[in-house]
Amino acid sequence: MAEKSHVDLGFVEKTDPENLTCQHFPSKIGGKPAWLSLAPLPTPNQLQCPKCSGICIFLLQVYAPVEDDSNAFHRTVFVFLCKNPNCHQPNSNAPFCVVRSQLPRDNDFYNPDPPTPATPIPSKGDNLCAVCGIAGPKCCAKCHSRSYCSKEHQVIDWKYGHKQNCSNSEEDGSTKRSQVLFPEYELLIEEEEFQKKEEKSESEKKEELSSFLTSDKASSLLQDCTQEELEKMSNQSEDRTFSKFRKRVEHAPDQVLRYDRGGSPLLVSNDNKPDNIPQCTCGAKRQFEFQVMPQLLSHLGVDQVGASIDWGTLCVYTCSKNCYQGNQYQHEYLWKQDYSK
Repeated sequence: MAEKSHVDLGFVEKTDPENLTCQHFPSKIGGKPAWLSLAPLPTPNQLQCPKCSGICIFLLQVYAPVEDDSNAFHRTVFVFLCKNPNCHQPNSNAPFCVVRSQLPRDNDFYNPDPPTPATPIPSKGDNLCAVCGIAGPKCCAKCHSRSYCSKEHQVIDWKYGHKQNCSNSEEDGSTKRSQVLFPEYELLIEEEEFQKKEEKSESEKKEELSSFLTSDKASSLLQDCTQEELEKMSNQSEDRTFSKFRKRVEHAPDQVLRYDRGGSPLLVSNDNKPDNIPQCTCGAKRQFEFQVMPQLLSHLGVDQVGASIDWGTLCVYTCSKNCYQGNQYQHEYLWKQDYSK
């Protein structure tokens, strides 16, 4: 029998990009951010990687209003990361950035009525970088109609199309420019359901393992394993946290996000568990809100030989008091946990 959980799951789905613009309050993966508050946006310096000083690229956003908070009638949490694989080290959150935005129903940007397919994109707001969609304080010195977050992105835009189309105000983004971004998907949210299996006792597990190790099948498999592989298998078998993670995820293996505000993350390892989460700048404690699952990596096109972007899970923590500073974005905290070696 299927049991319901207090956790919501996120899945990727292709959709019309017009459904993912800011006036529809989307949850989404990749592409350019669909900002909630349209001004003031986080500055490029605030979205800069502390390791290489490059601009962090939009990864995902989760639309998560809070029913009993009038200042969070609209509320979205955004996650950015550096695309330089050399900046990504085991269990390090350095190349990630999280910001939160929330607005009351009556605000400076959106009609209080629910949006329709014909609702236009708000015309007010900060200039956006033509390449990555974050705040663009710089502009093309020739046409003054293209904005940029950095010299680096201005060079990319100039090299892959703007040089030929500088006088064309209707210029669109090129394929080469879009390679700066991650592929764009809608993030569909569904309530978690799973079949609860009867857990075997420790004695039953030991008996099964003992029986397997003395079987012909085990002998055939194990003789081909190196000592290093055997040790790795042994370590993983002893990691009950990973076993719990695997069993829970197998009910919905395509999940890319787990949302459980005020709950606890589903960890991948006994090592490097979230600890000493810093308080919000308002002084309140931060609480767990959602985690990004490793399955998302297969949709991002980041696999490569050598250094690469990778994670076991990314746990996002936000202000427990949901502090509100008008249209300003608030910085939140991410904990990266990798698999045990």
